[in-house]
Parts: sequence; structure tokens; C-alpha cells
Amino acid sequence: MQDVVIIGGGPAGLMAGIFAARGGARAVVLEKMREPLRKLRITGKGRCNLTNTADLRAFLSEVGPRPGFLKPAFHRFFNDDTVAFFREIGVKTVVERGGRVFPESDSAVHVAERLLAQAEACGVEIRCGSRTRRILAEGGRITGVELSSGEVVPGKAFILAAGGASYPATGSSGDGYALARALGHRVTPVLPALVPVETEGETAGRLQGLSLVNVRVNVWIEGRKAGEEFGEMLFTHFGLSGPVILTLSRRFNGEIQAGRDVVFSIDLKPALDDRKLDLRLRRDLDENGRMKLANLSRQWLPAKLIPEFLRLLELDGDTWANQVGAEQRRKLRLLMKDFRFRVTGLRPFSEAIITSGGIDLEEVQARTLGSRLYPNLFFAGEVLDLDANTGGYNLQIAFSTGVLAGEQAAAAAQGAP
Repeated sequence: MQDVVIIGGGPAGLMAGIFAARGGARAVVLEKMREPLRKLRITGKGRCNLTNTADLRAFLSEVGPRPGFLKPAFHRFFNDDTVAFFREIGVKTVVERGGRVFPESDSAVHVAERLLAQAEACGVEIRCGSRTRRILAEGGRITGVELSSGEVVPGKAFILAAGGASYPATGSSGDGYALARALGHRVTPVLPALVPVETEGETAGRLQGLSLVNVRVNVWIEGRKAGEEFGEMLFTHFGLSGPVILTLSRRFNGEIQAGRDVVFSIDLKPALDDRKLDLRLRRDLDENGRMKLANLSRQWLPAKLIPEFLRLLELDGDTWANQVGAEQRRKLRLLMKDFRFRVTGLRPFSEAIITSGGIDLEEVQARTLGSRLYPNLFFAGEVLDLDANTGGYNLQIAFSTGVLAGEQAAAAAQGAP
């Protein structure tokens, strides 16, 4: 019989196994895919953004829906610990813009290989191709894990670290939620997060491939402003993507999924208020009177955006600048400050970086990550109702919860209070 049985061979599951073993427990990781850490191998576009150097307060501001729940896990194992741990196992790191920490090798595969090597060095047994059918309970305790083959893996303590529902091809297909529900645990609504959005009309498709930097995107829900973000975005054949859009989709995926009237409005000139922008347009038009509007617009807009602007405003690009009247100038100004896209939906889980929703935190003890329903069941990683913005925050949550759950499960297996 194993001391600690871990369901899921992702970063949270591997960290749980390593730290359970370091705590003196015999640990086994049950992974349904042919190899563990498949999602980790592609994270950060293959570069693996391990963590972020933000201090605790700033870090928690990037997390939802209950960031305070993570304080015990972060007090046990935070970003400095992550950097030290990976240095210990042979992964040197570098810090990039925004405090993002990457492996010096720039390789997520390298990170995965070193994690696996450390797990093996600690004596963690990793069983691939072991899909969990159900978790067995008797007398108010978990007694074992039944695999799809019919085999039962018994244990003293158990950790559910089966991941979320994003990138299902890597194994994160939402299995953990069904396993938790079958045990009586509540699961909050699960939605794709950090995911591109689909928009109404053909405008985004015409601008496909155009990337914008230093823009502000304002969010309007049912006619009321609900939020904003500043940074980079991208037009696609279906709608909008890029860092700013992904962050906003995470914040407002519930409203989008519910079919509410959600509009993303792009301010192309956030550094200029309406008055200053109008003065700029008037000056440029006056100083370049014998230049055609389409050519002059290159001073204001990316080249690919100009034909679409002229089409939407019903302006002739061959018009001389000195023939552009006050009303036409007003239309240009308004569209530059309020380029609107009605959001019609989220892209699927296969395109989402993470999952929002998960096992209800009301039924999990923050200080141990233990179940309030079963004394020998623990949780780690994306299966919990915790998620964060891009920038290394989500992997840190996986590492921290994996460490805490692994140590607590090891203690429980060995009879410690």
C-alpha cells in the first residue's frame, strides 16, 4: 500500500509527489496520458513562465476569485522558493519584463525533464496510462483509487491534482471535477479563461493578423463600463486575442457565457484626450492640405487599419486633407477613441490557457488544502476554484498548492495531526 496516491501528473501533481517523498512518504502519481507534464511542455509558448517576482500583495491582486485562500500555500512556498527549487534541480532562471521568470534554457521541455528526474530521484513512482475511474470512499475516508482497468490502488492519503479543462489534448479534460462531484464536493461553474473572444460582424476578420500595442480596451456590459486594460492585442479571423483580451476574458467570461451585452471598445490613442486628439487631427489636416486622406492617415493609424476605418466612416481615401470637414474629423476622432466590438462568445477550452471555476473553496481547508468532507483527501492545482492572469501566476499556484498538499498528505499518511 502506498502512503500517498496522487491523481494527475501535471506540475501540481509532480510537486506534490516530490514533497510528499521528501516528507518521508511513499508516493505514486497516477497519470492517464502516456507521459506526464504534457501541458507544462507547451506552456509559455514552449518557454515556460515559471513564476513572477511580484511581492505577495501584488501577486494576490492577479488571482481570483478568493486570493486570500492562497496565503498559507504561499507562506510555505512562494516565488523565491520556486527559483531556489529549480536551481537546486538544475534549472537556472532569468527575469524578464514584468517580473516574469523563465528558465535560462528557454525550454519548457527542459523544465519537465528536470522535474521528472527529481521525482524519480526522490523515489516517486509515476504510472502513466493509468486513468482514474473513481475514487473509493468508506466510513468517511478515502480508501483507494479505481482505475479504468479495474485495478484498485490503495493508499493512506490521496491528492486530487487532475488539472482543469483547458488544452484537453494534453490530458486536462475536466476529469477531476467529475471525480470530486462523485464524492459529494461542490464544483463552481467551469469556464475557459485567458481565452480569445469571438465578435460580431466581419471587421475583426478583415483586420486578421494586425497587432496593436499601447492601446486601452474598455469593457461595457449592458451599457455600463465594467473594466479596462492597457497593453497589446491582436485581431483574428474570429474576433480578438492578445494579452489584454485574454486578461479581460478571464474577468468577464461569466458575463460573456451568460449572453449579456458585452462590448470591447478599443481606445487607439489613450495618451490623448478628446480635445488633444482633435487638435492633433486639425493640425495635421491643415499642415498637409494637399495630401490625400488615405496617405495622411498613416500618421495616425497602422496601415492595415486605414481601409477599414475609411469603410466604416464612409470616407473617400482620395479626399484631399484640406477638404475634410469638421464632421468628418469628429467621426475620425470618435472611432479612434471608441472602436467597438460586440463580443458574441468565448473560444473553446482547446484554446484557453487556463480554467476558471473548480472545486468550491468553502469545502477545502486553506492551511492544509485538505477536504472538509474526507480527512485524508487533499487538492492541488487547477482543479481548485483558483485562477490568475498571465505572467507566471498560474504555475506558481500549481507549485505552491502541490508542495503544501504533498507535505500535508505525507503527514496524514504517517499519522501526524
